[in-house]
Amino acid sequence: MDIYEEIVKLRQQGRRGAVATIVNVRGSVPSFKTAKMLVRDDGSIAGTIGGGCVEAEVWQAAREVMEAEKPRTLTFNLNQDPKYDTGLVCGGTLDIFVEPVLPPALLYIFGAGHVATNLYHVVKHAGFDVIVVDDREAYANRERFPEAREVYAEDFEQVTARLAPHESSYIVIVTRGHRDDMRVLRWAVKTSARYIGMIGSKRKTIAIFKELQNQGLPAHLFERVHAPVGLDIGAITPEEIAVAITAELIAVRRHAEHALPHMSWFHGKEAETVSASEAAAEAVKDGE
Repeated sequence: MDIYEEIVKLRQQGRRGAVATIVNVRGSVPSFKTAKMLVRDDGSIAGTIGGGCVEAEVWQAAREVMEAEKPRTLTFNLNQDPKYDTGLVCGGTLDIFVEPVLPPALLYIFGAGHVATNLYHVVKHAGFDVIVVDDREAYANRERFPEAREVYAEDFEQVTARLAPHESSYIVIVTRGHRDDMRVLRWAVKTSARYIGMIGSKRKTIAIFKELQNQGLPAHLFERVHAPVGLDIGAITPEEIAVAITAELIAVRRHAEHALPHMSWFHGKEAETVSASEAAAEAVKDGE
């Protein structure tokens, strides 16, 4: 079994894993330097780093690494720890580097207008695969999105019925109207996508939030929605908005640990407490 081919298969299937590699050996150990073992997200393995208690501990560490998506180096002193005296080892010390195997970050862009085209170009440079969905063939086509993985020019609900975003997927909703945004968001919050973002004003996001709740969707589904989408960097133009959105996508992908200037009004309780009169006042203020 070629471990590299197995890694490629795993990523193509949208699955996670971790690779353990012996990077340093001192003394006698039950394997050799550069020996590798792949641990898949279902717990199965390919390859070996020598078996025994060491491999069992590395297997557990690999599960933790793929969950945290951060690498780790493990050191085993086979001379001093009696639990490794299983007859499988001769003593010695080895260092094992465990790194995550992650599927390509896949971004679904719903809408194919000015913001979508600029977002497509920016996120491609940031390493995201892109799927574009719009119900207008004049906008959703290969001329505008030449390197997208897929481009769908169909009704949104027909397309979403065939899509199954996984845990490494991201969804950005930038359609041309509130109605389509709401239809896509209704589907998106029930997926396992890592990130969901929707463009729009405060009045719009609150109105959609309340309407979907009235339709029976529980409020907790919206806790992970970023709306308005993107980091608050004062972006105005479609090009700037694309940068703000991409920055937020990167922050989520890289598990940014510091507080970021999110614009979302779905976070917290504010969206639940705004009254109809306040929403109307916001509409007048926004001129919408």
